[in-house]
This record gives sequence, C-alpha cells and structure tokens, in this order.
Amino acid sequence: MQKLAVYTLGFLQVPYIRKMLRISGWQLRPGPLALRATAVGVWGRKPRAMRGMRAARRRGLPLVSIEDAFLRSVLPGPKSAPAGLVLDDIGIYFDASQPSKLENILNFDVLDKPELLDRAGEGIAFLRHYGLSKYNPVPRGCAVLPEKGYVLVVDQTRGDASITCGGAQDHTFATMLAKARADHPDKPIIIRTHPAVGPRAKQGHFEVADLDAKMRLMDEEINPWELLEGACAVYCVTSQMGFEAILAGHRPVVFGQPFYAGWGLTEDQQACPRRQRRLSVEQLFAGAMLRYPLWVDLASGCVCSFETAAQGLLARAKHHWANQTPSVAVGMRRWKRAQISRFLNRPAFQEAPIKLARLAQKRGARVVVWANKETPALKAACANHGVPLWRMEDGFLRSNGLGAALTPAESVVLDDLGIYYDPVRPSRLERLIEASPTLPEAALARARRLIEALNTEEISKYNLDLAPVIMPPMGKRRVILVPGQVEDDASIRLGAGEITTNSGLLQAARKANPEAYIIYKPHPDVEAGLRPGQIENAGEFADMVAEQAPILPLIHSASEIWTITSLTGFEALLRGKAVTCLGMPFYAGWGLTRDLSPPCPRRSAKPSLEGLAHATLIDYPLYLDPETGQPCAPELLVRRLKSGGTKPRLKLRMLARLQGRFASYTHLWR
Repeated sequence: MQKLAVYTLGFLQVPYIRKMLRISGWQLRPGPLALRATAVGVWGRKPRAMRGMRAARRRGLPLVSIEDAFLRSVLPGPKSAPAGLVLDDIGIYFDASQPSKLENILNFDVLDKPELLDRAGEGIAFLRHYGLSKYNPVPRGCAVLPEKGYVLVVDQTRGDASITCGGAQDHTFATMLAKARADHPDKPIIIRTHPAVGPRAKQGHFEVADLDAKMRLMDEEINPWELLEGACAVYCVTSQMGFEAILAGHRPVVFGQPFYAGWGLTEDQQACPRRQRRLSVEQLFAGAMLRYPLWVDLASGCVCSFETAAQGLLARAKHHWANQTPSVAVGMRRWKRAQISRFLNRPAFQEAPIKLARLAQKRGARVVVWANKETPALKAACANHGVPLWRMEDGFLRSNGLGAALTPAESVVLDDLGIYYDPVRPSRLERLIEASPTLPEAALARARRLIEALNTEEISKYNLDLAPVIMPPMGKRRVILVPGQVEDDASIRLGAGEITTNSGLLQAARKANPEAYIIYKPHPDVEAGLRPGQIENAGEFADMVAEQAPILPLIHSASEIWTITSLTGFEALLRGKAVTCLGMPFYAGWGLTRDLSPPCPRRSAKPSLEGLAHATLIDYPLYLDPETGQPCAPELLVRRLKSGGTKPRLKLRMLARLQGRFASYTHLWR
C-alpha cells in the first residue's frame, strides 16, 4: 500500500475519506510525518490545497488531486459519504488551465468499443429514469413543475473554485443571463439556484432585483432531471448540471470551460484549444463516469463498477425519500421493533389510536401501521387529526428464515395507498405494475439480470436450509405444485375468491387435473404449528405431501403451480412456470397468469415479466444490508442471502426456540 502525504486535517478527520483511499490502495499520513510518501494528496483546488501543492514541489513528489465523483451522495456535506472519488495525478477535471486525467481520457482513450458504449447508454438511462444526480435529496414527481418551454439558466455558488478554474468570473453570470434573454425574448426564464444557497449558507450570483417579469428564481427542492426535461434551452457556466443537460438531450450554451465543453456537444462561448476531439454523448459519459472515477461499494468496502455504485446510491436515496416525514409506528410486534427502527429512522411506537394520531399531528409525522393491524378506529383517528396513514409489510426477498422463527426482515414495503395483497383497493405496487410498460430498456434489463440472479443463486423469500425432496419417478405425468398458505393470513381474507382453504385449493386442483402428479407443499408456519391451515387428509388428493421441503426445487420440478394468493406463484412466474390463481394476488390479473377468480377492473395494463419484477422487487421495497444495517440494493441482498448473511440475533434465536415449544400459546406474543 502506497503512502499519501496530506497537509490538511480534513483528510484525517473524515472517516469515509480515509476508508475510500485505503480501499484504493493509499494509506494517509500527516505530511511532515510521511517520510517515505509516494505522493502528496490535496482536495481539489481550495485555498488550503495550496499548502500541499507547495509541499509536493518542495519534496519533488507527484501531486494527487482528490474530489468527489460526479455521482456523490444523497445529501451534501461530510456526514454523507460519496459513492466515489476522483484521484487525478495530472490535474483536476474542473481546472481548464492545464490538462487533467479526465481530459486525457476524453482526448486520447479508445471510447468507441461497443460494450463500453452499451454500458454508457444504459448508465445514462439509469440515471435519467431513477432521477439520480450529484446530490439526491428529492425524487422525481415531488415538486410542482413550471409549464414546459422555459429557458433554464443555472446559477452556482459564489467563490466556487470551478468558476475561476473554468475561465469565468462573477460577472460571467450576468453575461449569461443577458445572452439567454436576448436569444429567447418571448420565453420565460427559470434561474436554478444552487442547492447550497440559503440565508445561512452560501450565496449565489442572482437576486430578486436582477429579475424582470418573465424571470423566476427557483430555489425549492426539485429533481434536476425533471427541470431539464421541461426546458427548451439550457445556459450554464461550469455547473455539473450542464453535463446532465447533455445527458438529457440538450446542447447547453456554456460560458466557462467545464470538463464537458469543447467536445462538440455544447455551444461554447470560450474555446479550449487542447480539446480537438468530437465525442458522442455516450463517449463523454464513458470517460467521465465509467473510466475516470473510483467507485466504491460502501456496503462491502470494495472498489466496484459504476453500476454497483449507482444502485447503492439509489438504495440510500430511496431510504431517505421514504423517510422525509417522521413516523409514528403502530401494530409492530416487539421483536421486530429494532429492525423497523432502521427502516423508519427511529420512529415513535404507540398503540392507542387517539394518542398516536395526536402525537403524529404534533410532530408533523405520518402513522405507519403493520398492514394487517389496521383497524377502523385507527383510520378514523388518523382522518380526524389530518394525519397520513401508511402500511408496512415484509418485502418479497425477506431473509434466511421465517418471521415465525423471529428472523428479522431485510426488506419491507411502505404503501401510502393500500397494501399489495388487498385487491379491493389500489396499492402503490399496483400503480407501479400498471406503469411498468413504459419502463426504459435499462430498467427492464436490470430486472432481467435480477431475475437471472435469483434463479442462479436459488433465492426465494425465506431461503430455509432444508434437505431437498427426492422426487419419485412419475413417467409422463404432468406435475402440479400446490403451495399451502396460512388460512387466516390477510392475503387469503382479502384476496381469495370462493375457495379460502388449503383443502379446497387442493381438491380444486385435483378435480381439474385428475391425471396429473400433484405435490402439496404445506406452509412452513403451518408445519411448525404456529398458524392455522393444516390438512388432515392431504394424501387423498395429492400424490406427494412435501413436508419440511425447500420450495424452489419443487417449483423447478413442476410444470404448473395452482395457488390462491401465495407468493410461490410469483416466484414460479420468475422461473418460467405456468401459474393458475384461484384468488387475486398482486401478480394476477395482468395477463401473466391463468385467473379463475373474477377479474379486477383496475388491472388493464399488460406488463412484461420484467416489468412485473421491476415493480415488485426494485421499485416497491426498501432493503437493508444484513451485515452493515445500511440501505442496500436488491442485488446486494441477493448476494447476502446466498452467503447466509441474515440470521436472527441470539436473543431472538432463544425466543424462537421457546416459541416452538409453546406453539399453542403464540397468540400471547404474536
């Protein structure tokens, strides 16, 4: 590991900088003590960096300039670790007075390989679809947008090093605004204030006094992609938003010399003679996002690809977006509360409807109820106090173990409309599935890869460590799997049709398929004696009763699955199996299953399997990394589940053993 001499305390005081540099092979040492240093490190071109630059010249050591990558974090500031860094041993990307590593990549690297351009195109689509930018405080769709057709002028903070290093001055911003006004005299002008500008923070270059009747300062939080997509033209000096404007399809008018100018993709008001190459949007992205930065997987602590870093940042952003409003939680079993606190950022727990509604009203909070604990009294209390009511449930990639065995869930869903297993009313998942036919190819490709990973790694909801069943020879008989359910489960009460019992399901499957080889798989909670649903005479209608058996080998052995509302039906769809539904689970009614219950009129869209999977496994849930307790992407959780990384803590394991011995009394603590 190489030693990097640093001359500012910031490097040593911020833990994530030390960690990320160590991951990349650099060990930080205070400058005067770094006797065998390989290089001197400085942060960007701030005034304090001059000390390190002078030391590098004095000691005859190479200078490594360090900055945040272009896709940084959820929020600005040292408490929010970046998804990546740039380490530049030539210059720094925003200093146009000299070459930089990025400029050399864009000038001289081979950037036209098909696989690289494909990655770049998919990366652009990923950022655009999910609304990811350098900072990500708000998602798409959370702000009132101005009417499309405006001119977007991008402001920056006064004193930003990228302005002077990019060949611009404070007066350049006035020139930019005058140019935008002259070019578009009949168009409204939106001046986008930098997010860091505020009464107690930094200053921008424009004030209300600079505006006329057709101009507006926009300082509210808004997703930059939505702002760019509504603009007819974009003007900037050196802001990174100019780069994102290119990715959004604009040809921005640029008044400085940022890294993205000079390559034929911008209307440049200044020339940079060193930049002679003409690049495509994908080539610019490949150099700036795939080749230049050091991306780090914050969960595993390893150098990673842009794609993995972007997925991790999206997971952290989704967690932040889902918790912008504080929560008061109700109906949460005590053993779940520690994990629920991680998903909801330390909510208050309260059970009395009137008290919790008053508490939520006082705190400006929402009420989050475990979905099957929602009561008319709770709904009335929330409505009377004007408090939003959300529902929570386990996600579809849950854990290595059952909830009945007190294994904490590593994924949950939060629903502000209903809950996914209740077809009587809309749910957020239903809305996502309905919208999935409009997903871009990059999102569908991500879902396709996730499906492949689930199949390759043999991952399901619970991932129980059970011995596989040895299948007897069955000749040419068609194999049908009938998964049992917990008969008092909310999905049965709300989503079942005429048949509401495991016995009725099994008999219906046999009656419709008299010649088939039928495997009945009891639900694990029912087998453990913890929930109702036992069939005494299952052998009369099933050729095999697969007790204590893992579900995935049974799905693989079957050609068709018959179910009421079981999640096994969804897992079977992901594995290419035919599914017959007697109820209306979330995955039925979209044309992907054979439905024997009355149709749901709301479900008129025809999503693909990838679209269904994207809505269900990527958009809808929140995930936590079982090793770090931090938000993570579903792709990472699949790897953790494969390695057995989700286990209940010791106290919960002991409680689960006691629960098994006193199964008939579970109503006392469940």
